[in-house]
Amino acid sequence: MNPVLKSWVEEVATLTAPQSVVWCDGSEAENTRLCAELVAAGTFTPLNADKFPGGFWSRSHPSDVARTEHCTYICPEKQEDAGPNNNWMNPVEARAHLQKLFSGCMKGRTMYVVPYCMGPLGSPLSKIGIEITDSAYVVVNMRIMARMGQPALDQLGSSSDFCRGLHSLGQLDPETRMIAHFPETREIWSFGSGYGGNALLGKKCFALRIASVQGRDEMWMAEHMLILGLESPQGETIYVAAAFPSACGKTNLAMLQPPAAFKGWKAWCVGDDICWMRPGPDGRLWAINPEGGFFGVAPGTSHKTNSNAMSMVHKNSIFTNTALSEDKCPWWEGMDGPPPAHATDWAGKAWTPASGTKAAHPNSRFTVPAVNCSMLSPKFNDPMGVPISAIIFGGRRAKTAPLVYQSFDWEHGTFVGASMASETTAAATGAVGVVRRDPMAMLPFCGYNFGDYFGHWLKMGKSVSHPPAVFHVNWFRTGSDGKFLWPGFGENMRVLDWVLQRVAGKGEAERTPIGWVPKADALNLDGSGVNASALNELLSIDTNLWRQEAKDVGAYFNTYAAHMPAAMHAQVAALQQRLG
Repeated sequence: MNPVLKSWVEEVATLTAPQSVVWCDGSEAENTRLCAELVAAGTFTPLNADKFPGGFWSRSHPSDVARTEHCTYICPEKQEDAGPNNNWMNPVEARAHLQKLFSGCMKGRTMYVVPYCMGPLGSPLSKIGIEITDSAYVVVNMRIMARMGQPALDQLGSSSDFCRGLHSLGQLDPETRMIAHFPETREIWSFGSGYGGNALLGKKCFALRIASVQGRDEMWMAEHMLILGLESPQGETIYVAAAFPSACGKTNLAMLQPPAAFKGWKAWCVGDDICWMRPGPDGRLWAINPEGGFFGVAPGTSHKTNSNAMSMVHKNSIFTNTALSEDKCPWWEGMDGPPPAHATDWAGKAWTPASGTKAAHPNSRFTVPAVNCSMLSPKFNDPMGVPISAIIFGGRRAKTAPLVYQSFDWEHGTFVGASMASETTAAATGAVGVVRRDPMAMLPFCGYNFGDYFGHWLKMGKSVSHPPAVFHVNWFRTGSDGKFLWPGFGENMRVLDWVLQRVAGKGEAERTPIGWVPKADALNLDGSGVNASALNELLSIDTNLWRQEAKDVGAYFNTYAAHMPAAMHAQVAALQQRLG
């Protein structure tokens, strides 16, 4: 047994005082046993065996339903290394506080040791993590979301290079909830939450917050991006990575179905959420999806928005905080067909369509093995990953950003990503159109100072001879009536087609102050329902809005003071000059 790992597990057991310690092997027999225990404890409800074989329904504590950014800390030795984009706590103080919280917290409970591999087994791009937890729910979800169990231990061998994650449900008290990251020692301590990324430590905690620092130190990139392969009728596959803030269609794009006008085209999903990229021997960036499953938001998912997702959730999936119909099927708002006449809502209460409340929590989730996805890329487990030809950024902007534009070069593309923003909606904030900067969609996930992160992007562009082309898209442009001008969903393939043409050195475009915008006849709109007037509005650029945008971006960049690369300030000045 790995002596460093064994010593750490013994140290944690001494601190937390569990009733027993179980080393998880990831086997089917182990998973069956744990699921049965969760059913017996009332945590899991088996789903309809005919419609959802191997599926379970679960509810989390009502106070424990989403990420808790105010309880999430980055704890390097120097506060400036965390940056204004993160909550910082002195690591000595953080450890002392956490030691008190974890002391004896597992009395009467089982302590599970969960080894897992982020990325394909055997890949030089993969990383090993160990999560210690007192939650069987976490174990069975981690088995879906990562390559978990004995194979991960085998890959680790005697190495001490693994991410240490310690998690306990505690008493699920919001007042003591805390998720702390120690990037310099590659550690995560999470207390008082059993939900999502707060508890599945391989996901955002390791794969982004810790890995972004590892990437900076080792010259690679950990990004909040989907990875999509687009195969032409001639059999050539081009891979793109794309970053979107929440509610901007990321998962739907990752599982895109090309419209009828693109007969013979195929889309391949490599990943829907996280992308690790490294320089390859051919001068390109190569990417892997470090995850082994999908952790998708349920509400709004339907056959219209994402038929691939709807098909894949019917087997061996876990649903958390959706509603449950009388015939033991999960249900959520936005699903196809009428709502059930009677159901149990996400809080465990009886529900009918007349209740006047949401049956499913807005952040309810499904955990699904990647192998369930019918369009899963044949390269999903390729140890070398896939070459990335284009990076796409996107946001929700009603008027400012056009449907699509291309950056002038990598440095300008880094600026485009660094200035990314989305406008809030009334449903989420009570105010419409408030601009929230979310650089590279990494605002809640970057493990260090954003200014240094942008500098790392600039270095990565210089580390390869053929960096990806960089684009920005906006599916949410609205007309004078407030309605969306672009149909979205599968029709987004029309924009991706232009992206691929530009990557190949083709595709008609005109130079504008913000980047290259497609000419009106450059997009294949056959059967899209988008008329010439709408297209003209979708591609138009309001220089007054962009002058204000440049001013706002400049002010935002100033918040990172000396850490912000001079090149980013120069990009603001260049944009202002081009705007006149």
